[in-house]
Amino acid sequence: MTGFARDWLASAEDDLAFARYALEGGYCAHACFHAHQAAEKAVKAVHHAGGARAVLGHSVRALIERLEPRVDILDRLIDTTRELDLYYNPTRYPNGLDSGTPSEAFSDSQAKRAVRIVAAVVEATRQCLASVRPPSRLT
Repeated sequence: MTGFARDWLASAEDDLAFARYALEGGYCAHACFHAHQAAEKAVKAVHHAGGARAVLGHSVRALIERLEPRVDILDRLIDTTRELDLYYNPTRYPNGLDSGTPSEAFSDSQAKRAVRIVAAVVEATRQCLASVRPPSRLT
């Protein structure tokens, strides 16, 4: 695994830990946002392991769909990651909601589900990265 991939995965694991911490404290909007961040960073780790230098975008679903070659273990999570993509903006900004604040808008059940989804994404990423060989360098 490349250094970039390792760093992105470590950052994803930190965000997953914080999402769990926020959930335990009742900060559901924060748990949902950090779940999204953990999934985004985990998938970016796979891109970097495949040799990508820069990976742009925040949609977890789109990041999985752009992986080449395709990664079956992550492809199976595409439908559930669509839910995480909904948590990128409205969990942080009141203007992303019809009314109220993010802390009023997101529920405990949403946060629990987001944490379960991202835990599956991070675990799938770990499995994927364990089998990825670094890209060969042409000299």
